[in-house]
Amino acid sequence: MPEKKEAAKKGQLNIDLPEDISEGTYSNLAIISHSNSEFVVDFIRMMPNVPKAKVKSRIVLTPLHAKRLLLALNDNIKKYEAQFGKIQDTKQQIPKMNFTTPTAQA
Repeated sequence: MPEKKEAAKKGQLNIDLPEDISEGTYSNLAIISHSNSEFVVDFIRMMPNVPKAKVKSRIVLTPLHAKRLLLALNDNIKKYEAQFGKIQDTKQQIPKMNFTTPTAQA
């Protein structure tokens, strides 16, 4: 217990990363929708010759946390490009998807 109290005093966060989550989930498409109170990010895996893509993970964020995520991603992309070079945008056209997302309600 003293370690937890010491970490809390220093403003550190103790995070547990379960083994099944640590492997990650591959996604090559994200769809973002929002309401006045939340952002919903669906991470999807599209595979060649498979007619139906699957949502592999859904993350729901408050608008404030969505903005913080945007800023964190921008910062990390700048750091990545400084280390490894500019990420090339392929200008690949996003495939048309025939579905509608429901209007989020709280």
